[in-house]
Amino acid sequence: MTMLGVLGLALTVLLLLAVPIAFALVLSATIAVLFVGGIDLMIVPQQVYQGLDSFLLLAIPMFLLAGELMAQGGMTDRLLGFSNALFGRFRGGLAMSNVAAATLMAGISGSAIADTSALGKVLIPSMIKAGYGRGFSAALTAAANVVGPIIPPSITFLMISVLTNLSPLKLFMAAVIPGLLYSGAMLLTAGVISRRRNYPTHEAVDGRGMWLACRRAFWALAMPVLLIVGIRTGVFNVTESSAVAVVYALFVGLFVHRELDARKVWRAVVGSARATAVIMIILGGAQIVSWFLAYEQAPQRIADWMLGSISGPMMFLLVVNVLLLVVGTFMENAPALVLLCPVLYPVAAKFGIDPYHFSMIVGINLLIGLITPPVAICLSIGALIAKAPSDEVNREVLPFLGAAVFVVFLVTYVPAISLWLPSVVGGR
Repeated sequence: MTMLGVLGLALTVLLLLAVPIAFALVLSATIAVLFVGGIDLMIVPQQVYQGLDSFLLLAIPMFLLAGELMAQGGMTDRLLGFSNALFGRFRGGLAMSNVAAATLMAGISGSAIADTSALGKVLIPSMIKAGYGRGFSAALTAAANVVGPIIPPSITFLMISVLTNLSPLKLFMAAVIPGLLYSGAMLLTAGVISRRRNYPTHEAVDGRGMWLACRRAFWALAMPVLLIVGIRTGVFNVTESSAVAVVYALFVGLFVHRELDARKVWRAVVGSARATAVIMIILGGAQIVSWFLAYEQAPQRIADWMLGSISGPMMFLLVVNVLLLVVGTFMENAPALVLLCPVLYPVAAKFGIDPYHFSMIVGINLLIGLITPPVAICLSIGALIAKAPSDEVNREVLPFLGAAVFVVFLVTYVPAISLWLPSVVGGR
């Protein structure tokens, strides 16, 4: 059996045995080296380390910490208040506020899982108390927060930048309009369902109330603007901007809102450290598998096959969309990116597809896996908070999944959605 055959078989068996994905990746690579031979076993720890040896990856723990500090420091609650002031007057206004709050939070943490947990703990019980179904509340919250890693800052697109050497700023800019389009689709879907089910409305907020809600949320609303302007003007780069976000969240939580204390700061540090550890271990483990693929020239073989079997770029994009939706259903986006980027990007380049446009297709497709059963991490978190049966939540998420897939195909076949803003803003 070839090395790739042993690697694939070992990885499949370990995943079926419910071994965590990061350890399964490292163990399967070690088994492949031991059984096939011809390669020094030291290649495994060397490649694991190389997978983590990137200055840009320092942004991941910092953005996660900034998001945790904002949640602990009261900024999240103020964003929710502002969202309710905007949408509370409409039928299903609390559901719409959920989507709006997720969109606003997306410019802070860059993590769908973190945002689902933070917002879900507040919004899901509020929605259930207001008369919304448990399954609907969980499904909506999970689906809305998928926008977290799309709108910058985005951990997913930071990883793509590391894997492909593309400009992180251009990736961030390319993701803005697709992210807003995704949120718009979730907002519309939530509104239609709420109207059909006659979900409640809330008292309209007058101009003065709107101004007060906006003023209370000012510091949270200003944070994404500060980061993007700072990066674009060259005051700091993407990695440094993550440290600026942490300092900003600390300053606002300690001296403006005065809701942070030593206990909450420590809780935020611990929470972000755990999330960072999971991401980094996965990246390190996936790197060794990626090295094996390159060693066996698997990307070149697949590229040759695709170029010989697929008639043109439109068909290639259709095949890629289906492939990524299936992969995202069963695998987390971090290892999926490390495994697929070396294979798909060279083929996309040969078909003449812009790499920034292609990055949006890859990133958004895999992120939809966060709400696609059976894995569906965000959906599981929402169901846990709502105390709703999984079959009910899975049923309720279907309209949102349909809307998400529609957005993916729109982004796929209308490249200007991804490429217009980077062409205007520029950046390196």
